[in-house]
Amino acid sequence: MSDGRASAHRSPTTGGLAGLYDTAPFYGAGLAELRLGELLSRQPRDTYVLSTKVGRVVLDEVEDPAARELGEKGRLFAHGRPNRMVDDYSADATLRSVEDSLKRLGTDRPDIVWGHGIAQDFHGDHWLHHFETARTGAFHVLSKLRDEGVIGAWGLGVNKAEPIELTLDLDEPRPDGFLLAGRYTLLDHDRALQRLLPASSEIVERVRRIRETAERHGVGVEAAALQFSLAHPASAAVIPGATRPSRIAEDVAALHEEVPAAFWADLRASGLVSAAAPLPA
Repeated sequence: MSDGRASAHRSPTTGGLAGLYDTAPFYGAGLAELRLGELLSRQPRDTYVLSTKVGRVVLDEVEDPAARELGEKGRLFAHGRPNRMVDDYSADATLRSVEDSLKRLGTDRPDIVWGHGIAQDFHGDHWLHHFETARTGAFHVLSKLRDEGVIGAWGLGVNKAEPIELTLDLDEPRPDGFLLAGRYTLLDHDRALQRLLPASSEIVERVRRIRETAERHGVGVEAAALQFSLAHPASAAVIPGATRPSRIAEDVAALHEEVPAAFWADLRASGLVSAAAPLPA
């Protein structure tokens, strides 16, 4: 059993501790959806929230997964299915993507659907072209599916702030929320608080200072990071990545670890946490 499948089988869902599962056709060309669907088939549908994504259509045509140009994400999915994927944020592709995801997941509905990766890190200088295609295609389809009750909500799932800013400026259609990876964290949050701008350039030094502060207070950095991101009232959930099965239990323990108020006060006093950032109670 691979790490991915083992992680799913060891998920805390069986103990009632996990409430949100997020996946995408992009993850292994549908492999992640198939594995997650297998796991969730044993759980009552109303006991969890399920989100997936649109923007990459998985085809029947096959290719060598190791030869795909996926940038920094390529190694993560080198052992995925051989099915070829194409970027497509049009209306027709969005409908097909949702239908295909439902089949792979073995469910009657996704609670949330995110427009996936419509940003510079995946599309470079062409990202605005893809955004415009999504605005006139995927966004309207997802709004219609939400209004019809086929999906519960929709938004963007991205690693950059600019697409979210553009979407917030739209009069219509209006998304329900956003899945923003790595832009509101204990390490990097100042600019996100201001206008959801990209990361600070002094990352290494901030890591060292945060780690030293955590060690001084006997706090796990993972616990501090997860609990900090959840403290903002706009944060509904965190989705920590699990590179191996043992990470699942570690994440659950980190969420329940007691972090003393003095630790947060020390971070604030040293300028490692913005004065405007809400802190865990």
